[in-house]
Formats: sequence, structure tokens, C-alpha cells
Amino acid sequence: MDDYNFPDITDRLVLDPSAFVHLQAYVCGTITLGAESSVWPMAVIRGDEGVIVIGDRTNIQDGCVLHADPDAYLTIGNDVTLGHGALVHGCTIEDNVLIGIGAVVLNHAVIGTGSIIGARALVTEGMVVPPGSLVMGVPGKIRPLRPEQQERISLPAKHYVALQRLHRERERG
Repeated sequence: MDDYNFPDITDRLVLDPSAFVHLQAYVCGTITLGAESSVWPMAVIRGDEGVIVIGDRTNIQDGCVLHADPDAYLTIGNDVTLGHGALVHGCTIEDNVLIGIGAVVLNHAVIGTGSIIGARALVTEGMVVPPGSLVMGVPGKIRPLRPEQQERISLPAKHYVALQRLHRERERG
């Protein structure tokens, strides 16, 4: 039998009172969730092996998977949208970023402020995406965003702040 040395998996959840975690989401480990942020059904956030910090007004949509390693913490900034089914692992996502549906962002990658990662794109381990960039494809190719694309990044984050308020009120009865 193998002898595995696992860290203490005690939950150390710091959830802002204005945050919303859907009852069908799974959240465990060392995690901080900021003000007016939201975690939707079937999302999995595992801070059991490394620290996860999620900023304010960030939404983790249905089916997302977030995980951190002991040497690759996961940090997500403010006003970030993680589209349905996105997988982010041990990386840094700065403020005002849109991660598209089904996109994958791997360990030690850095996504700069005001960027978009397209649906199903792959951000490889250690890739640095400059602020104001668009990444598309597998592996991801980087190009600058057009001004009209940058203007639209914050729309889903604002929408999900309003939506999480409705869900929190409904849960309170």
C-alpha cells in the first residue's frame, strides 16, 4: 500500500456575507470568496491542496472546476467571469477578465487585466497573457483585443451580481 502524505484538508472558508454559493456547488479547503461573488450549480472549487482566493463581483458559472496545488495557488481578481464548464488550475487571473465556456487555464499561467480567453481555448502551463488580450485556440494564440471587445468584458459580471442577489433573496424565503 502506498503511503501518501496529504496536507491537512480542514475547510478554511472565508465567504463574504454578500457572496452566493448555490446549494449544488461543491466548495472545500482554503478558499476566500469576495463580496457579491457567486458560485453556480455543479461548480467545484477545491482548495484542499492549495489556497484559492476569489475577488469581488466574480462569477463562477455552472460546471466550472477550480483547483490549486501546493506550489500553484489559484488567484482570481475582481469582476471576473468564468463561463460554464471552464477549468482553471493553479493560475492567476487578474481583474475584469472573461474566461469563455469550456476554456482551460493551467498552472502558473497569468491572465492580464481586461483580457478574454475564448470558448474552449487552452492557456498552457506558464503562459503569460498581456493585459487587454484575446486568446483563442488550442494551444491558445494571443492577439490584442479591439476596443468594442474590451467594453463588453464587464457585462456578464454585472449581470451575475444582479442574478446572485435574486437567488440569495429567494433562498432566504
